[in-house]
Amino acid sequence: MSVRIAFLCLSAGLLLSGCGLFSGDRYAGGTDPDAQRRAEDPYHTDPKYMNPDEYNRNMDGKNTSIISMLFSNNETAGAGGGGGPGIGVNSYLWHASLDTVSFMPLASADPFGGVIITDWYSPPNAPNERFKVNVFILGRELRADGVKTSVFRQKRDDKTGAWVDAQVDQNTPGDLENAILSRARQMRLSTAQK
Repeated sequence: MSVRIAFLCLSAGLLLSGCGLFSGDRYAGGTDPDAQRRAEDPYHTDPKYMNPDEYNRNMDGKNTSIISMLFSNNETAGAGGGGGPGIGVNSYLWHASLDTVSFMPLASADPFGGVIITDWYSPPNAPNERFKVNVFILGRELRADGVKTSVFRQKRDDKTGAWVDAQVDQNTPGDLENAILSRARQMRLSTAQK
């Protein structure tokens, strides 16, 4: 019985030690083999290269565990806050982002890191092209620079039927960010009026 208790305590300790977010200097002290890949992928769309500290700037450099974020009392929300317990970014931006991309299927949504990744979506009026959107919420404040989007587009090749990357209009990410910000402001105003 005591061996089982010792094993459970050791397992619980290992699980809890893994709850801390990555520290900002995890690549310090040596050559980073993935530096080139991250430089080529500035929005970190590949989950293998995501660093939660880059998109969770509300932590002010502290190594905060997921458990403490869940049970925080929201003291760090700041002006225009809206980040509540259980969410690591501005809740208005988070909900506005989800509303804005709600017509697309979600691949993943991380409220702690503020990352929303949609799956590919083909508009009904253009079945031979598809879009994918990544939304990054950068903090706990409702600010114009608090959201960043990446839009990807592919067209179906007529000969092979395979999907081929296509150019996205350069205004599309900015228009999407503006739509998210407008929706977030509407949500904040409607909450303030209640």
